[in-house]
Amino acid sequence: MSNELLGALTSLEEEKGIKKEVVIDALEAALVSAYKRNYGQAQNVEVNFDEKKGNMHVYAVKTVVETVNDDQLQVSLEDALAINRGYELGDEIKFEVTPQNFGRIAAQTAKQVIMQRVREAEREIVFSEYSKYEDELVTGTIERQDPRFVYINLGNVEAVMGAKDQMPNEMYRPQERIKVYVSKVENASKGPQVFVSRTAPGMLKRLFEQEVPEIYDGTVEIVSIAREAGDRAKVAVRTNNGDIDPVGTAVGPKGQRVQTIVNELSGENMDIVEWDDDDARYIANALNPAEVIDVIFDDDNDRACTVIVPDYQLSLAIGKRGQNARLAAKLTGFKIDIKSETEAAQEFTAGPAEDNSDADDDQDEADGDQTQD
Repeated sequence: MSNELLGALTSLEEEKGIKKEVVIDALEAALVSAYKRNYGQAQNVEVNFDEKKGNMHVYAVKTVVETVNDDQLQVSLEDALAINRGYELGDEIKFEVTPQNFGRIAAQTAKQVIMQRVREAEREIVFSEYSKYEDELVTGTIERQDPRFVYINLGNVEAVMGAKDQMPNEMYRPQERIKVYVSKVENASKGPQVFVSRTAPGMLKRLFEQEVPEIYDGTVEIVSIAREAGDRAKVAVRTNNGDIDPVGTAVGPKGQRVQTIVNELSGENMDIVEWDDDDARYIANALNPAEVIDVIFDDDNDRACTVIVPDYQLSLAIGKRGQNARLAAKLTGFKIDIKSETEAAQEFTAGPAEDNSDADDDQDEADGDQTQD
């Protein structure tokens, strides 16, 4: 067993990168428990591994005392001095208590410890590898699906895609290749768990980086993304280079760049809008393709505004089921109330009329006071 164990430790270090010292420490601790369990011993024991010969030695550790109350944990000063005249009260002495058949137990324990360490090392390798891919795109193969997850083989690990991360307009079939966004990597007790998504805004950002070199190198920057995955998305872009049109660059010649992304996302529509440091212009851009007449900010809430659009553009500005307004609000971070030009004009004219009515009431009261006098 000794040569076999030494060979196994050497192989572990060379092939798996698991240091001998780490395995030996774990092995010694496991053998202490094994000794106590198999031999019903409660004394304080240590197990030492001879790295040259591969042998195991069990030692009972006893403290030198004046009067022995527990002979499993203590040794008298008189007996200690008989062993070595240098011992003093409080010293610890090791007595070898290795059982004759301990080699069999040691071999079984060593096998268990080594297998456990191999599993842990493999998990750590996978976790380290896929932690690097967090917030990145990877390509995998769909294995199967159940009510909770779609399971995707990424090579060394099986990733899971939950219901909220699945596109509502997509079917996931076994053996199909698929691009996914690694949203989270956890080092769980059962091993590394990789969570992936097709609906995360980060997925869209990475796709643009793949298709648009200017976004990848930072010449054009994606400032904000608002998605209703599988249906529609808005992406705000900007650049510090006055010679570059950020929207045109992202869209590409004849819309080729953005069309590639739309195809990858199974037809999800894209609105690319230009970010502006002027909030009013940015909000107007975000409501594209609707035309905006004016943006009026709320005096009581600096993140709320009313947007006025032509009467015939009201439905377009709001969008189907309010989607255009909802995405624009998410993109800009503003609460947006959209009104038609006619509606806004009526509210504007109604305001002063109410004020005149109040003024007339005040005048009537004043007149009444004068009559009483």
